[in-house]
Amino acid sequence: MKKSVSFLVTVAFMALASFLASAYDPSPLEDTCVAVDEPKNAVFVNGKFCKNPNLTVAEDFLYQGLNIPGNTSNYVGSIVNLINVDQLPGENALGVSVARIDYEPNGQNPPHFHPRASEILVVLEGTLFVGFITSNPEHRFVSKVLNKGDVFVFPFSLIHFQVNIGHTNAVAIAAFNSQNPGIVTIASSMFGSNPPINPDFLARAFQLDKRVVEYLQARF
Repeated sequence: MKKSVSFLVTVAFMALASFLASAYDPSPLEDTCVAVDEPKNAVFVNGKFCKNPNLTVAEDFLYQGLNIPGNTSNYVGSIVNLINVDQLPGENALGVSVARIDYEPNGQNPPHFHPRASEILVVLEGTLFVGFITSNPEHRFVSKVLNKGDVFVFPFSLIHFQVNIGHTNAVAIAAFNSQNPGIVTIASSMFGSNPPINPDFLARAFQLDKRVVEYLQARF
């Protein structure tokens, strides 16, 4: 067990190191940034307020527990433990974050994209089928089967996914070149929005029967 944990931590740091050389946050770290005239109603954009450097301690730069498996008992059969700036304050202004992803057999990290980051994925255990789709108009599907030790990159803001096609649990580490990469899951965003999107519009957009859209909206 000790050896496995050590390997996991080593690979995570290697993945992060590859991003550190060119890590950046070129755009806002929040979804919206509306101008206000009253400062007391404002929030700090592109990061969080900084602690006095003279008051920083080692714990500000430490997160423990990435070796602990997550609970995959949900409808997608996977769980993502994202360690962003909220969990690890020392990431602030460094443009990096990391995540552990656990998958049960046939579990998936469903189609999604990160509006503020590219992603590099390292498989620690199991076999994953992964892929991404390029932008309009080509919509080229780029995919690969990954095994333990394989590394795959998902380009900035493109839709991508992972599926565990093995017969045992799988584990991967993902690193991002943003302290707050964000995530937009396609199905739950479109069919689970609040308030709901007009089903007539979705039916035409997805070329589906309106009743199918209403069924999907009820699921999310």
